[in-house]
Amino acid sequence: MENRDRLLADKRGLVVDDEFLIVLDLEALLEDSGAKVVCQGSPEKAREALEGQGPFDFAIVDLHIGGGIESGLSVASMMQERGIPFVFVSGLATTDPQVTRFNAPLIEKPYRPEMLVQAIAKVIAGG
Repeated sequence: MENRDRLLADKRGLVVDDEFLIVLDLEALLEDSGAKVVCQGSPEKAREALEGQGPFDFAIVDLHIGGGIESGLSVASMMQERGIPFVFVSGLATTDPQVTRFNAPLIEKPYRPEMLVQAIAKVIAGG
């Protein structure tokens, strides 16, 4: 991953995912891309980070955090309320209206690292 474009240079990100190994991979990927990251494993911890460690330029939200879609949607709502652009990550594709109403990209696991970084850069840019 050396020589990776630093598309996220000087950006701060919040990763909300409850799978430890995925969080480690995301943290390394984002830092390699120039971002500073805070990682949390639950909606409650995400809220604490938003209140105490913000502001954030972007977020990555696991759609099925804790096994249920409701938790991922609650985190997405927090991001939307604060105007933080985000992407969903999930092992399952979905066209559920509860998800699509956010107009956030859904990146399916496993994903190509460069694809995820490009999707984040695009949402930060307002695309």
